[in-house]
Amino acid sequence: MGLTTSGLGMAATVNLDSVYRVVAKSGIAYYYAWKGKGAPRLKAEPGSAAFVEELAAALATRRNGDRSKMLGLTHLWLASDAWTKPRGQGGMADSTKKNWKPFVKAIQTDFGALRIIQFDRATVIRPIIKRWLDRRWKDHPRQADMAKQVLSAMLSFAVDQDLLASNPCLGMKNRYSSDRADRIWTEADMARLAAKAPPQIMLAARLAALTGLRRGDLLRLSWSHVGKLAIELPSTGKTGTGALIPLYGELKALLKEIPRTASTLVLNNSDGLPWKSGFGSSWNKALIAAGLQGEDLHYHDFRGTAATRMHLAGWTNREIAEALAWDEDSVDRIIRRYVQRDALLRDMIRRMDRNDRRTDSEKTAEKS
Repeated sequence: MGLTTSGLGMAATVNLDSVYRVVAKSGIAYYYAWKGKGAPRLKAEPGSAAFVEELAAALATRRNGDRSKMLGLTHLWLASDAWTKPRGQGGMADSTKKNWKPFVKAIQTDFGALRIIQFDRATVIRPIIKRWLDRRWKDHPRQADMAKQVLSAMLSFAVDQDLLASNPCLGMKNRYSSDRADRIWTEADMARLAAKAPPQIMLAARLAALTGLRRGDLLRLSWSHVGKLAIELPSTGKTGTGALIPLYGELKALLKEIPRTASTLVLNNSDGLPWKSGFGSSWNKALIAAGLQGEDLHYHDFRGTAATRMHLAGWTNREIAEALAWDEDSVDRIIRRYVQRDALLRDMIRRMDRNDRRTDSEKTAEKS
């Protein structure tokens, strides 16, 4: 039976059939909002307006979650701009939302009953989070890292909402050991690809190597994003943060080389139309044709390539990190491996050659 009552300036419509009545041995009747574990007891006089309002509040909590608990936090987060607004207006990419939803469900199931305030005690909650990751994704470290990423994003939201003082996930190490941040495409790799790849694929590869933009962001890059001084994307697909890439010489020259079509996008297929699902297939075919499929090179590795080029163009590590939405440690690792190493080797070669020339001169002087 449904009943509507007004109180506290609002109307509440509730289903009284959900009420569960229990009679104790003493003969006293107790009323609960519903039957089952965790159902709250209703303390107001049965049948009164206060009783109906108390029941309505309990049912709303059951539906949306107690705002003081993690289940309520997940509902609050899912109703935030990150989940409800489109990318470019503060929301995450649809692909990110799709990938994250199973982990949100896991958080609701395993942490929903905990109070939010319990996550403010990092020394206590961190071991619990680690055991959770071990129990659910022990043999799947990449999945465990994504679960931690989702939980961390939600807890950062809680901090922003003043529900937590700090995020206990910050500083927790990832479990997946393979870090591709130090992989780059060499000039030899690019030459092999250029020999076999269609022009449209090669333009996408070259633009990725010069900008460091992810594939999804490159394929939606519009000419309207290209200004006089920089490429400016208000929101990138992975992090939602904007990208601002100055138009240095080599990048500017490539953009002039790219043909304009009826499409407003920078990169298009051979018909001059925006790429859809066909790009991935065309890219893989180009790798196979160039003999690069077994070289452990991915499209994502163009980000490391771009970081290297940016360093050689004189950018600081901080500037590179901001452009690529990376941390400075990743940028520093690339620079040390691919730039400073080569510079050191070249210096060693110069010194060795200088010593050889000096030795030859000394031998000539002795003969004379």
